[in-house]
Amino acid sequence: QVQLVESGGGLVQPGGSLTLACQASGPTRSVAAMGWFRQGPGKEREFVAAIRWLGTYTLYADSVKGRFTISGDNAKNTLFLQMNSLKPEDTAVYYCAASELLVGSRSNLYQHWGQGTQVTVSS
Repeated sequence: QVQLVESGGGLVQPGGSLTLACQASGPTRSVAAMGWFRQGPGKEREFVAAIRWLGTYTLYADSVKGRFTISGDNAKNTLFLQMNSLKPEDTAVYYCAASELLVGSRSNLYQHWGQGTQVTVSS
């Protein structure tokens, strides 16, 4: 079972930046893609970004395109999400996820999930 642990969440002012990290452990050779999802207060979980684990293909939600950057360090089994120009509507619990299938935006493609890290954007 792949284990995922997120870190880097916190409180940031609108317009600020934050970088999330996700450390993967266990049988990571089975991972084909990794992604970030988020769930805001009173909202359903939504896709944020994804990356093919061996390669450079990335996918972004329209709401974060141009502001967020997903990247990965395969050697260290670590996934990152660089978030710039943060807005109050980015406030959510951010979840890291790993897929053994393929890269995509549907949550049912991902078999492994972290516990989440809170990001709050407020002045």
